Amino acid sequence: MLNTIIASIVIFGLLIFVHELGHFLAARLVRIRVLEFAIGFGKELFGWEKKGTRFTLRLFPLGGFCRLLGEDPEDSHKKGSFQEKTLSSRLAVIAAGSVMNFLLAVVLFSLVYFFFWGVPQTQNTQIGEVLPQSRAYDAGLRDQDIIRSIDGVEMERWDNVVSYINANPENQITLLVEREKSEFVIPVVPVEENGRGLIGIAPVYEKYLFLSSIGLGFTYTWFFVKLIFLSLAQMITGDIPADVAGPVGIVAVIGEVTQTGVSNLFSLAAIISINLGIINLLPIPALDGSRLIFLALEGIRGKPIDSQKEGFIHFIGFTVLIMLMILIAFQDITRLFF
Repeated sequence: MLNTIIASIVIFGLLIFVHELGHFLAARLVRIRVLEFAIGFGKELFGWEKKGTRFTLRLFPLGGFCRLLGEDPEDSHKKGSFQEKTLSSRLAVIAAGSVMNFLLAVVLFSLVYFFFWGVPQTQNTQIGEVLPQSRAYDAGLRDQDIIRSIDGVEMERWDNVVSYINANPENQITLLVEREKSEFVIPVVPVEENGRGLIGIAPVYEKYLFLSSIGLGFTYTWFFVKLIFLSLAQMITGDIPADVAGPVGIVAVIGEVTQTGVSNLFSLAAIISINLGIINLLPIPALDGSRLIFLALEGIRGKPIDSQKEGFIHFIGFTVLIMLMILIAFQDITRLFF
């Protein structure tokens, strides 16, 4: 239980901090004055000031904010205010939070591949692991075997091996394998899974490859971005149920994943960070996405939306968002304990 609490605080704190840091750094870059950098909402627990910005930790840690000069209409014409900057600068400041969440995901995935899992060596055909009780193991394949050919077709890269096996579910294939300078012919029948053939082998993985790890970090981040958008679209169309987890549900998942190791916890944090980045870009009042919409409308109209009307819409959106979070938390608690 203690490990779950600590892991949840670290993950939520990191995701919120990085998101708000994006807004903060972008604002500083375009010379917008940041009045407050806050982690959490509600009553201030403690804080300090540096270079005109108050840094605070607040009572409820489920969020945070960067309060910028000029967000209050009375300060809009002061030097260093948000409203006096160009439209492109303001768009960049608002979008920077989600951008930082995506970059955090890249970093976390990269760390997983660099320190824990390693980078698959696809430039050769050596087997790194044969899964126990798999068809490959039963057929006689072992770790460190080198696949020279399949059905007489020369295999030069691991991708060639995977493609050939995937294309032959439930069809016998014959592997020419090199083991300790001797060659063996091993027949095996790939099992069918989701229309693909699998025999239960994995490539050699090598740790501590910096550039390759970074590349995989970007690859997997982009993969999950596409997957999450696809899932959102399917929920909207009703193709899949709208199963959404709130903070309580996420804490429960963190607790389960914590027991499986640090690498899986890093991967989960990366996926949550991507979710946070995407959700904040949705056109929901009170979130960054709606502010981007108002700025886009300003660009189209050639003049800003009335600040009082925009503020009212954000207030209504924030109220609905809080009610929705309470409802989701109630559903999470019901699902977990009843």
